[in-house]
Amino acid sequence: MHQFKTTNIKGKPYVEVVERLKYFRANFADYSLTTEVVQLTPDFCVLNAIITDPMGRIVASGMAQEDRTSSAINKTSYVENCESSAWGRALGNFGIGLEVSIATADEMAMAIGKQQALDDIRMQYHQQLMAKVSDPDKRYKLEARENWDIAKYESGLKYLSTL
Repeated sequence: MHQFKTTNIKGKPYVEVVERLKYFRANFADYSLTTEVVQLTPDFCVLNAIITDPMGRIVASGMAQEDRTSSAINKTSYVENCESSAWGRALGNFGIGLEVSIATADEMAMAIGKQQALDDIRMQYHQQLMAKVSDPDKRYKLEARENWDIAKYESGLKYLSTL
């Protein structure tokens, strides 16, 4: 069994997409890895990576979704990051680099980063709300909802800055 280089994230080893891809290219040169766009908007994308055998039969696939506002890197590279994630999932579904999880080191790091960014902006919004709005009824109406994403918090912060 091949020993892949891993990255330790929260005590678990995860294989990086690049390691899975290098193994695939070295050991399955006659197979193909392609990407199809499922949905692409200025704010997010959904991509599907497909692995086909030499006969053109689909043997594995992997989907990924990225939001442009989810991280600093995604502001300029959300499509590229989405493709890397889709490749990693397809390669994992094909059986490459499954030491611990189909999720790759890149996906885990990005997920942790997204959660941290959301936690940070949530705290910033709450602090601004407390500082700017003293009326309890108005504050209640402006409180963040559980389904708010980073874009909604940014919009809320922008509004609070006008008060």
